[in-house]
Amino acid sequence: MALEPAASSQLVFLGTYTRGGESEGIYVCRLDLATGELKDLKLAAKTSNPSFLAIHPGRKFLYSVSEIADFNGKRTGAVSAFSIDTSSGKLGFLNKKPSGGGGPCHLVVDQAGSNVLVANYGGGSVNVLPIGAAGKLADPTGFIQHKGSSVNPRRQKGPHAHSINLDVKGNFAFAADLGLDKVLVYRFDGSKGTLVPNKVPSVSVAPGAGPRHFAFRPDGRFAYVINEMVSTVTAFSYDAAAGVLSPIQTITTLPEDFKGKGNSTAEVQVSPNGRLLFGSNRGHDSIAVFSIDKSTGRLSSLGNQSTGGKTPRNFGVDPSGRFLLAANQNSGTVVVFRITEKGLSRTKFTLEVPRPVCVKFLPVTE
Repeated sequence: MALEPAASSQLVFLGTYTRGGESEGIYVCRLDLATGELKDLKLAAKTSNPSFLAIHPGRKFLYSVSEIADFNGKRTGAVSAFSIDTSSGKLGFLNKKPSGGGGPCHLVVDQAGSNVLVANYGGGSVNVLPIGAAGKLADPTGFIQHKGSSVNPRRQKGPHAHSINLDVKGNFAFAADLGLDKVLVYRFDGSKGTLVPNKVPSVSVAPGAGPRHFAFRPDGRFAYVINEMVSTVTAFSYDAAAGVLSPIQTITTLPEDFKGKGNSTAEVQVSPNGRLLFGSNRGHDSIAVFSIDKSTGRLSSLGNQSTGGKTPRNFGVDPSGRFLLAANQNSGTVVVFRITEKGLSRTKFTLEVPRPVCVKFLPVTE
């Protein structure tokens, strides 16, 4: 899989939590691809709890969840649409639509740029919102309510859809549900904006594992889910014709000598060249680094890199594959690491950002 064309810098959009008053919304800065320096931080748009962002493949629009429980007097969160000024990074508000459930926490734009798919953690549901020609969102068309529970009485009394992703061809959608200990699989029709349960409707992880975020290797042959509640990653082989995931391995994200309590995992991403997988630990406050076997998709630990801050809820791997930016939610910093063949090397660059919880890149030319 080819990497992004060469660019001198990337715009970096940062989602945050605004509750508590420290943050005002979505921030933007610039990543220098020669040095790794982050600079020119500014507020891109005022909005409530934009905890996860997605950029349209045409690079003209950005979409954000509003991780709230009430929108326009109804028990639902919202999804907002913005236009992007690529010269300044400023965002122009277009419109906002209901997500269909409380606490939306993750969203993606399909490869055709026709729909936003959103996962509602609080509501335990997923939904599809079509995108109009001018980037505005239409009313939802693909709502599905998850049902069931799992073994942890505190965290898993009901469904909690924590992410939604598409396979490489955009034929199937995968919703990792922390409350069900399942990755649910849907056939996705982008022309209609609908989701239909697949013939094999789900794959399970260990009881009490709590699957959170999900990522494909760029070639689409293997996929990975990070399990929040037990600090592991489960690897799957993938049958793209049938939309079927088959577990092949589960591996810890923590070092053998870790004695602490209360760790939970959050983000998982694969490097653009498909050779490395990264997962974040909150508590150990590190990025777990794994090599990916080219033929089998299995993971081998390359160790853990401290994020230099507290609670890395999210991180971003820039499309050129040179840098990883770790967003430390509870210390208010974004720390820059250079990606090497053996893992991560910390640079000297750190940027103070209030309550950062999502990192997304937009390649630009100067």
